Amino acid sequence: MSKWSRWPAWLVFGMVAVAAHAADSGSAERGKEIAVTCVACHQADGSGANVPGGESWPRMAGLNADYLYKQLQSFKDGSRESATMQAFAGMLNEQQMRDISAYYAEMPPTPGKGGEEADDATLALGEKLATRGDWERYIPPCAGCHGPDNLGVGNSFPAIAGQNAGYIADQIRAWQAQRRNNDPLNLMAAIAERMDDRQIEAVSAWLARQPSSAQQ
Repeated sequence: MSKWSRWPAWLVFGMVAVAAHAADSGSAERGKEIAVTCVACHQADGSGANVPGGESWPRMAGLNADYLYKQLQSFKDGSRESATMQAFAGMLNEQQMRDISAYYAEMPPTPGKGGEEADDATLALGEKLATRGDWERYIPPCAGCHGPDNLGVGNSFPAIAGQNAGYIADQIRAWQAQRRNNDPLNLMAAIAERMDDRQIEAVSAWLARQPSSAQQ
């Protein structure tokens, strides 16, 4: 007779579930050690960087841990393209990806960068796209998937309010160019195809200026 047969089935299943969760959960403490490599681009506070007219790195502080883990997997399998991130993710095992994701998820969200110079007309267009969409071009509002305040929904739709403007614009263009192919049901790819440069810059600037957490 197995030793497990002496225990109630519900207790055995519960113990297995707890053990599986413990194995899969990330450790922010371990993740902090790995993240030393990330500081050059994503900064010590996880705020990233926004270089006007140049490269932009995302804010990772406060993003959903499962979402961050999913993105590392995507860089590793090539469904997201980035020479830097593919090289970094390729060096990580599953547990390390969980750990670094947990570390950034526990950081307090920081304000977005970029969009400070946007004029009123640009911001008004950005707000319209983010909150109401442009149904004449069949562009649904960002909030339809990313939540009422664009603060994210689960591990598939990240918080984009308070994200760096240059990074948001870069990712929309990456979907347009099919350099990124890891969105649910190809939703972002389909939406990005319908957006012009003015709309991309407008929605990116407006989102960057929004609160990055419900507490702000």
